[in-house]
Amino acid sequence: VQLQASGGGLVQAGGSLRLSCAASGRTFSSYAMGWFRQAPGKEREFVAAVSWSGKSTYYAASVKGRFTISRDNAKNTVYLQMNSLKPEDTAVYYCAATTRDISGSLRVRVRPGSYDYWGQGTQVTVSS
Repeated sequence: VQLQASGGGLVQAGGSLRLSCAASGRTFSSYAMGWFRQAPGKEREFVAAVSWSGKSTYYAASVKGRFTISRDNAKNTVYLQMNSLKPEDTAVYYCAATTRDISGSLRVRVRPGSYDYWGQGTQVTVSS
């Protein structure tokens, strides 16, 4: 599967952005999807994930209550709605896909190595 992320940009603190990740291929609904981010000089970190059906979602503690992940399998797209953005949310955001079961293991769903396919990343910059 090929992934194309979009929707990043420059926003003031407290603002909102919605990221999209469009996937190619007919098997999108068989993949769990995740969003990760990487700030300069830091390791890539887990942000959020959604099960293949969309019924289960998972969040990093730092974004819980502010970000919402969702998917539309009919459109082969996963979204990340980001509200109440903070300067520390500034990073390149990546979407990723995995065939692994992310529901049973925190370790599996937050580890970048668990994901098989990655998008190219989209820059999010939050000014103070």
